[in-house]
Amino acid sequence: MSKLPLEQQTLVVRSALNKQHRYVVITDGTRVDIPTNWELLPPGDAAITKELKKIGPTWTAQQKKGRKTFSDGVWAAQDNIAQAKSTIKLKRSTPEYTKKRTSELKRREVKQTKYVDEFHNAVLMYLSFHSCHKVLAEQMAELITTHATPVGSGTVARTETIPIEQRAAAAVTAWMRHQTTEYDRMRIKRVQGERREVRKELAKETRELLSTYRKGLPIDEQRCPLFQAINRDVNNQS
Repeated sequence: MSKLPLEQQTLVVRSALNKQHRYVVITDGTRVDIPTNWELLPPGDAAITKELKKIGPTWTAQQKKGRKTFSDGVWAAQDNIAQAKSTIKLKRSTPEYTKKRTSELKRREVKQTKYVDEFHNAVLMYLSFHSCHKVLAEQMAELITTHATPVGSGTVARTETIPIEQRAAAAVTAWMRHQTTEYDRMRIKRVQGERREVRKELAKETRELLSTYRKGLPIDEQRCPLFQAINRDVNNQS
């Protein structure tokens, strides 16, 4: 077991708390004792976390699941956490904060509405269905946009690292993978790269299915998984 200097604020915890023995495990596998007067501030309020880090030493707690890293919160002295919460609560009680917050929420709402429209159009452009399937294209774009664009959804539509055209294509592929294939019911081997290969094969099937609609070919409504998925989801929203 190791005891690190409390002033070390860059410590990144890579495992959940061992409640019985009060320790965490850091990136190099070392077990580190948690100071007796420390507790974990859960994630969710960036303002309190930022204020807490100004006051004194903190340890950032994270867990890696697959290729994604999730926050478990921040470790710090109990008194410092209480002080940070009190400071932010006081700031939020002022008329100036209320006015600023209202303005910020309005700005975010306008920005979100604009993005939803842009993403919807990008999905339609990617689908590029023949005019005879225009209604289905509109319904499908609406379903995918509604699913993918909410703030905090964690979908590819919310990333800013790739162009919106690529986000739209990825969102369509992901939606169809879950709605028109057996992906969610597949038993995929726990072998590195296996899931990626399965998704690659399903993406190929998705492109072939989309091609039918892009060419304006006749659709067997009773057998087409895409038509059935759109019809099912549209009815569920009614």
